[in-house]
Amino acid sequence: MVRGRITGLAVSDVRFPTSLGRHGSDAMHPDPDYSAAYVVIETDARDGLKGYGLTFTLGKGTEVVVCAVNALSIHVVNKDLEEIVSDFRGFYRQLTSDGQLRWIGPEKGAVHLATAAVLNAVWDLWAKQEGKPLWKLLVDMDPKQLLSCIDFRYITDALTEEEAHEILQNGLLGKKEREEQMLKHGYPAYTTSCAWLGYPDQQLKQLCTEALKDGWTRFKVKVGDDLQDDIRRCRLIREMIGPDKTLMLDANQRWEVKEAIEWVTKLAEFKPLWIEEPTSPDDILGHAAISKALVPLGIGVATGEQCHNRVIFKQLLQAKALSYLQIDSCRLGSVNENLSVLLMAKKFQIPVCPHAGGVGLCELVQHLIIFDYISVSGSLENRMCEYVDHLHEHFKYPVIIKKASYLPPQDAGYSTEMKEDSARKYQFPQGEIWQKLLSKP
Repeated sequence: MVRGRITGLAVSDVRFPTSLGRHGSDAMHPDPDYSAAYVVIETDARDGLKGYGLTFTLGKGTEVVVCAVNALSIHVVNKDLEEIVSDFRGFYRQLTSDGQLRWIGPEKGAVHLATAAVLNAVWDLWAKQEGKPLWKLLVDMDPKQLLSCIDFRYITDALTEEEAHEILQNGLLGKKEREEQMLKHGYPAYTTSCAWLGYPDQQLKQLCTEALKDGWTRFKVKVGDDLQDDIRRCRLIREMIGPDKTLMLDANQRWEVKEAIEWVTKLAEFKPLWIEEPTSPDDILGHAAISKALVPLGIGVATGEQCHNRVIFKQLLQAKALSYLQIDSCRLGSVNENLSVLLMAKKFQIPVCPHAGGVGLCELVQHLIIFDYISVSGSLENRMCEYVDHLHEHFKYPVIIKKASYLPPQDAGYSTEMKEDSARKYQFPQGEIWQKLLSKP
């Protein structure tokens, strides 16, 4: 039973200097500092529980998202938690439809990232008060209650609420067995940690060797900066992992449409399963053209980590522009909007393979994909969730990977809570680590 009135919302700018080791480097982001706008919600409930939420950023610009969170806080503070969750669709729409803030969206950009951070904290608090991990809270919900959390505005031409209800009703069959399967075996993952674009060959080889020893069978390689270097690196990786393991490519939006087709065609010899983000994330028709051109090569198109909202996903699905859909737990408007995309993907029969990595993205998105399998998709065919082995040590409830699979979290909440020492040490710019780095000549 939810309880308490929200009495405070605090947000901080937490940054990790990952650029020093070229971690996360790709063709468009050569020096990312993995960061987060980190939200903490408090209530007057006697249980003393807090809700923790975040949205992922790359360093500069996090301060803009922090400002947006503060601007949204007027819609959150002094609200009863029960009032929010009993009309979550209405609360979601209140946040995304603020008559003035909407102008700098709507439902996109910094203000939507801020919305995700706030709502992630609300979901964390709700799950904690129910004493369940977020995935279990969702799995146990009645279909009507679950749908009441979703704003179907702008997507009813692709998915009606009635169709969504039918999907969830059909998902009840075999749900108990699928939950038991997840608890026993976990959700299959792939690794991106071995082949960041800025890594030298020796580091790449070492990381790949270690991953193979740990049982990884699915590997993603960053490409898009230099064709000949991509050919060389893809050949190196393919020779190391062998012909039977899965290889994916990720260009991080680097190419024009025609350029993408030509470039990927020259990498086809390495048998990639997909090319991820081959062009601008907003170019639905461009993705459709690339997807159609790559069909004869047996290479799919994957995208989603930079999709602003459910409407972009709707159009990608309608245009048959992608083969693999990559939800993001912080780019979209939290669990609420991700639920709508999972349901659309089910209707269009497109597998969901979430984006993860960053700061806390693995911790969050594991809940969504486990719920998707148990209650929506009911399938693991062509499905896997990204995993990046960075920064998990800073979280109170970090992901657990076993045999290259995500094991379902058992702690109550959304796994979003950072260790207090980490949040303090890496707070920008006054945290200890940044005081040292910024004071260097």
